[in-house]
Amino acid sequence: MKNAVFYTLILFLITAMANAQETMDLYPSKIPNSKLSKTYLEESELGADGILRISKVSQPKLIACFPEKPNGTAVIICPGGGYRILAISHEGYQIATEFNKRGITAFVLKYRLPSDEVMIDKTIGPLQDAQQAIKVIREHAVKWNLNPSKIGVMGFSAGGHLASTLSTHFTKSVIDNATNVSLRPDFSILGYPVITMDSFTHKGSKNNLLGKNPTQAQVKEYSNERQVTKDTPPTFLFLANDDKAVPSENSADYMIALKRANVPVEAHFYKAGGHGFGLNNKTTKEDWFLTMMEWLSSIKMVD
Repeated sequence: MKNAVFYTLILFLITAMANAQETMDLYPSKIPNSKLSKTYLEESELGADGILRISKVSQPKLIACFPEKPNGTAVIICPGGGYRILAISHEGYQIATEFNKRGITAFVLKYRLPSDEVMIDKTIGPLQDAQQAIKVIREHAVKWNLNPSKIGVMGFSAGGHLASTLSTHFTKSVIDNATNVSLRPDFSILGYPVITMDSFTHKGSKNNLLGKNPTQAQVKEYSNERQVTKDTPPTFLFLANDDKAVPSENSADYMIALKRANVPVEAHFYKAGGHGFGLNNKTTKEDWFLTMMEWLSSIKMVD
């Protein structure tokens, strides 16, 4: 039985990674804000639901998926998993494949999961990786045939929290950025995202990122609906109102904050679909990905 699972996992990985043309270490040398551990080792598991989940990530990677005919637009994809695991197949590789079909270069971010065992300050670890990702992509824009003004971020669930943190904390660099590369995404796409660390938060994400007894200052800092400014990038939100894991108030409050700051925002609150539906919300005939592509066109991020 174990051998069958192993070979199924290998086959899945080969299929999922078919479009990945380059996998790279996120940092050229030492990983910042890290400490060594001999017991914290990365693990992968292919569930009965067909979802590949990765846990205990301490060596961040950027998996570049290049289309045959790039149109210059790029997106960083942050899989969800409550800051405990990365649901990297249906909220990572599958999404990258859809972007590639439309000429968009996709970068799946295998970001570090917050842990006191391997991080000096776990609250900033994931954000460091997201900021480093956009910095690396902008620095290599010419090499990868990208427009440095058309680089966005996408995140699902806790990955949506990371994407919205990148979208609201880009003026506060937590990485080495001596050349002052812009860390601001040009657009933000958030699927059933965790946004707040306050009343409507997802407790698992909050506990994993901030610990069980965060300060009020930390709660405010990472409640991203409270960090929106006029410079927050245009945002597309999609989620289900019957989500039992991450209340839809997360997205509603973020949408209102964006509107008040005069930031272009489009939000799709589906009646049903629950949490974690990835590409396919089986309760509706609408294809959110196609709708999102129309939105990208409307803000001139694609032709």
